[in-house]
Formats: sequence, structure tokens, C-alpha cells
Amino acid sequence: MSFKQKHWQRLFLFCFGLFAGTAFCMKWMEGDLLQDGQKFTVIGLEISYPREKVMAILSGLDPHVKTILRYHLSFDFAFMAGVYPGIAALCMMAKGKISGAWIKNILVLFAILQSIAWGCDIVENNYLFKWMNSPVGEREFGLYHIVVIAKWIIALGGALVSIPIVLWPKRSSSVS
Repeated sequence: MSFKQKHWQRLFLFCFGLFAGTAFCMKWMEGDLLQDGQKFTVIGLEISYPREKVMAILSGLDPHVKTILRYHLSFDFAFMAGVYPGIAALCMMAKGKISGAWIKNILVLFAILQSIAWGCDIVENNYLFKWMNSPVGEREFGLYHIVVIAKWIIALGGALVSIPIVLWPKRSSSVS
């Protein structure tokens, strides 16, 4: 294994630890995310809830739940620091295992695009912080969903392309 590959592997392992630790903390907080006795999820706020439900949830939070949601979103910033560089490291680890120039270029592109996904995630969280104190606008909600979709496509794309390559055993170049 080359020095560069070890570098990417170490970065990935650090990011994975950060990802796992923050994911555990956020999962632990999820049980306290209640609005009018009903559980809600941050992933629901991101993806599946319509604007009216997001507005009802965020405007109807009691101070305790609002604090928990703020903590959750704050932990999400640390989570991001594990996820996006971790996916970029996976892409670069995969690049080191293959020989095809076109797939190497795709992997490098996905690695670079993780910075855009990270930026989208930051924007997403900032919207949610803002909406806890003011209503959600129709146009703003549409832009929010574009940002969320872009984040998910870039992150999942990078992960889904790189993980199988990283896990696939490298063929020996020796002749028998």
C-alpha cells in the first residue's frame, strides 16, 4: 500500500469515527424531538414533510424541544465533518485500486464534489435554524429542497461508486 493510500485510509478512519460518534449522539436526541406529542425527525424535515408540516413543527416547538433540535443541528455540523471528507477519502482510496482513467476521473470528481455537498448541508441547517424563529416561505422552501436533493445526490453518488471498488479485492498482477 502506497503512502498516499495509507493517508486516505487514515483520513477515512478518522472521519468514520467522527461520523459514528456524532450519529450516535444525534440518534440519542431523536427521542426528544416531539411536537404536540408527535415524534418528528430531522430527515423528515429534510425530505418528506410538506412545507405546511415543517412550518407547523418548527413554529410549534416548546422551548425544551427547540433546544434539543438546536443541539441536534449543531451536532450535525460535526457529523458533516466526518461524512463528506470521509466519502472523499473513500473515492480517493477507490481511485488507487483501479486502472481505468475514466473511472478514476469520476472518482476524483465525486471527491471534489463532496465540498459542494458539505456546503449544501450547511445551507440546509441554516434554513432550519432560521425557520425555528420565522415562517417558511414558499420560494425559500423550494430552494431548500433543491439544496437537500443536490446534497443527497452528490453524497450518495460518491459513496455508491466508491464503496464497491474499495471493498472489491484487488486482483494480483502476477502471472502464474
